[in-house]
Amino acid sequence: MLKSALCVIALLLACCAHAAQPRVMLKTSMGPITIELYPENAPRTVENFLQYVKDGHYNGALFHRVIDGFMIQGGGYTPKWEERPTRPPIPNEAGNGLRNSAGMVAMARTSDPNSATAQFFINLAGNDFLDFRDRSPEGYGYAVFGKVIDGMDAVRRIAKTPTHAGPPPHENVPVRPVVIQRAEIVTAAPQPQK
Repeated sequence: MLKSALCVIALLLACCAHAAQPRVMLKTSMGPITIELYPENAPRTVENFLQYVKDGHYNGALFHRVIDGFMIQGGGYTPKWEERPTRPPIPNEAGNGLRNSAGMVAMARTSDPNSATAQFFINLAGNDFLDFRDRSPEGYGYAVFGKVIDGMDAVRRIAKTPTHAGPPPHENVPVRPVVIQRAEIVTAAPQPQK
């Protein structure tokens, strides 16, 4: 009896912990996208992303790079192609056990593994070649920190939007701008069951 009661308590605690994950809604010009964040896997990355959300950094930013079957990337530019100012880069947390599979959200970066600031991307497929393999510059990978839990239909609409060459050096730019109209934290305390 005690063993089964402990199992129920452990299950309830696990459910409550999962329900308490921070979530961010991106209200885009092609529909809302809700992302669940994983601070237990990528604490610095989640903290960084949430601070950009709180600062309003993503409000009015573009999804400026769209490659159907691969990923959609945003968070760095306005519709007038003004680059958004950022805070210093964060350490790469790619070796955290999360994978670049469809619907997972990761930080964009340059060839320097520790160069991520505000730009992020949503994987459209299993992009395992972006996963952490080792600590070399070629093997470091891209830090996954969240997952789309609602709005993959909007992500797929964005992925299918026609693209062209944008202002140099940008490629794969949506012909019709795809705008993150607003990003907001939508986590609410779990409600008691009735």
